Amino acid sequence: MVKRTAKQGEAQGVDARLDQVADAFEATDFEAALSRAEALLKDVPESPEALHYRAAALVEVGRLEDAGRAYGAALKVAPEDLEILFGAAEFLVCRTGEDREAVEEGLEWCARGRKLAQKADDVELVYEFLLLEGLGLNQLGECEAALKSLDAALEHMPRSPDAQLERGIALFELCRFPPAQEAFERVLKDTPEEAWAHHYLGLIAERKGDAREAKKRFGRAQVLAPEELPPPVALEEAAFDRAVEDAMRALPAQVKQYMDNVTLAVEDLPSDEDLLGQQPPLSPCILGVFRGTPVGERSVTDAADHFPASIVLYQRNLERFARTREELIEQIGITVMHEVGHLMGLDEDDLWERGLD
Repeated sequence: MVKRTAKQGEAQGVDARLDQVADAFEATDFEAALSRAEALLKDVPESPEALHYRAAALVEVGRLEDAGRAYGAALKVAPEDLEILFGAAEFLVCRTGEDREAVEEGLEWCARGRKLAQKADDVELVYEFLLLEGLGLNQLGECEAALKSLDAALEHMPRSPDAQLERGIALFELCRFPPAQEAFERVLKDTPEEAWAHHYLGLIAERKGDAREAKKRFGRAQVLAPEELPPPVALEEAAFDRAVEDAMRALPAQVKQYMDNVTLAVEDLPSDEDLLGQQPPLSPCILGVFRGTPVGERSVTDAADHFPASIVLYQRNLERFARTREELIEQIGITVMHEVGHLMGLDEDDLWERGLD
């Protein structure tokens, strides 16, 4: 007869209960996984595995604020646990929407996790942290830095379609269209059903003026990922212009006085000149642009400052951005306000703080 100590029996009980949590999680029964993890934590409040499962289950059931706190609690107990670090970083980078501060925090966890994974010689997790780092940097518009992380990820996993796709996106955002096209085509060799690769190839074809290829690529992307990539919302020219005029009328009175010397135009897509007029270049998916010198920076001695400033809206990008006609009309108003903000001298951080990013 085998004799076991009380501690051994207790440990085996915890392991068995963790297996039950894992089974529920793998079966995508996230409510059950959450319930079992919380029950276990009542008995073993500092179990890193149970804390991690609880945080991950909270993400899956949509309780994101609770998930953020749960990941914080897990990291307090096990600050160097690579799986928890990766879960926390992925949550902050991928699950917090447009929250720049959350993405920046996630990138800090990425950097910490990557160093620990390198120290542990865990090649797979080094790759995962580098890929997540590239994704987060792309989200923040830091695409040159993203390229470095993604190239490093590809050194570890050269055939990774995920890293290659994210690398293509970074190149596209930097307006390096030929190498971006090569990257997306390489993705499709290994994963021909990757909707986003088709979508970006459509964007590149559209910029080239190849309407037939663009239509084919966009159509394929919409079939493969109808929820993520629905057909754009189209407004007839008169209705689009009317929405722009309404947005102008809605401007505050103190701003309208500066609009007399500002021209407002609508174009299909941004030109290379608009995109490459600054470094780093503007995104090809920008919704609008302000051309000219902001009001507070004009000089009476600089002749260029006396030319009319202009605001341009890009109709195709706006139509792709929106999901409904109402959302499109609302976004036209937001974009007008965004570009008028640049006229008034606000930078991107100022506009983000005002909800006009």
